[in-house]
Amino acid sequence: MLPFDTTLTFFGASVLLALAPGPDNVFVLLHAAAHGRRAGWLVVLGLCSGLLLHTAAVALGLAAVFAASNTAFTLLKLCGAAYLLWLAWGAWHAPAGLDAGATPPPLGDGATYRRGVLMNVTNPKVAIFFLAFLPQFANPAEGHLALQIMLLGAVFMLAALLTFGAIAYFAATAGQFLLRSARAQRALNRTASVVFVGLALRLALGS
Repeated sequence: MLPFDTTLTFFGASVLLALAPGPDNVFVLLHAAAHGRRAGWLVVLGLCSGLLLHTAAVALGLAAVFAASNTAFTLLKLCGAAYLLWLAWGAWHAPAGLDAGATPPPLGDGATYRRGVLMNVTNPKVAIFFLAFLPQFANPAEGHLALQIMLLGAVFMLAALLTFGAIAYFAATAGQFLLRSARAQRALNRTASVVFVGLALRLALGS
């Protein structure tokens, strides 16, 4: 088992890391503002599900493969960048001019959730980050290392769920005001598109 002080320290660090500007929280902010609170929370659940896969990968040693193989790492980066560019295209061409008080056409709960999962899973830097971050808080003297990694991953997911959930809530509230104007809707969509392109380039070209 993990000592309480270690768990508390790890949780605090996880909250700060979730708040730091990055692709995931920017994605939550933009998606919640454009599509509403429910869609924002579904994206958050998708992102946290992706973290579950990354945690399992670290516990099983799979992340080390991506850390050691430039080909595997580059391939997953390009897949992630392609997905972000697809999102950028969709955001740029999203319709505007809805009636006052209306909401954008829903994507569907399943599609929205899958967006969050794909956004997280196709970012190999999350796997490498987990590979470097989680083991720092594990101690062989405290028991099975793989179990400790899974528990740390669960704590990180809780921190991400609370932090990203709060971002989704407040972004959706602001988005309700923006969506009353067709011009604001269009500006929000175009801004989201540009941000997604920037994130794609950062992922594809970054080391």
